Amino acid sequence: MEIKRASEMGFCFGVRRALDLVRKAIGEQGHLQSLGAIVHNQKVVYDLEQIGVTVAGSLDDVTSDTVVVTSHGVGPNIIKNIQDKGLKIVDTTCPHVKKAQNIAGKLADEGYSIVIFGEEGHPEVQGLLGWSEGKGTVAIDWSGLSDEIPHRLGIISQTTQSPKNYAEFVKYAVSMLSDISELRVFSTICEATSKRLAAALELSKTVDVMIVIGGINSSNTKRLAEACLSQGVTTYHIEQNEQIEPSWFEINSKVGVTAGASTPDVIIDSVIEKLKLVAGAGKPS
Repeated sequence: MEIKRASEMGFCFGVRRALDLVRKAIGEQGHLQSLGAIVHNQKVVYDLEQIGVTVAGSLDDVTSDTVVVTSHGVGPNIIKNIQDKGLKIVDTTCPHVKKAQNIAGKLADEGYSIVIFGEEGHPEVQGLLGWSEGKGTVAIDWSGLSDEIPHRLGIISQTTQSPKNYAEFVKYAVSMLSDISELRVFSTICEATSKRLAAALELSKTVDVMIVIGGINSSNTKRLAEACLSQGVTTYHIEQNEQIEPSWFEINSKVGVTAGASTPDVIIDSVIEKLKLVAGAGKPS
């Protein structure tokens, strides 16, 4: 078996920054609670629990003096509610997400209707809706939108979406320009997402099997798996090395490995080691 690693994978700048901020705050303040998982990876969440960072399902569940806003960000109403309760805030919102939030707020202030290309239930998208001040709609394709197209329309994307899919979405909007007097489109997909997708696509063209490592709820990891599948290569999305099945591989399999932006190196390394053990065992029975 030949094992190849993607040239770009694993922790991105935004995740490293969020974890650094939380670890620093723990050292200064002790126990903290985050509004939801700081990143979508169970190993990272577990490790943070061991040093005193627990997850609160809502603001009503918070018992600590300090609240961590996750890397996915929140809407301005949530920030106000935290402040009204007299709680301290450790804001780990990814700078790329913050940029998208600022754009959404500016578009709303200028009277645009806003379409957010993304997954409606994702916390980042919920935050972007908050910054849209009631003028935002979430869609992954145009079929879910009203037939009545607003005359002044702004389009932004969830930062972890596929650039290719976003381009197709925007292309359709451009085709409706006869119904739109003003269209503004913003590139809000983060560079780390684009680089990891490009690297995964390139690698998937050279292997028989792709292993994509990351949280099952991680949007950017899902995009990686979708991109690999789009190349017609057998793809497995896993969270831990224990999920690897020897029956997935032949003796001469070429196996590509990539990982989402919230996947720690320790998990990537453990998956590589498990693959080496499978390779050393010979052809699976």
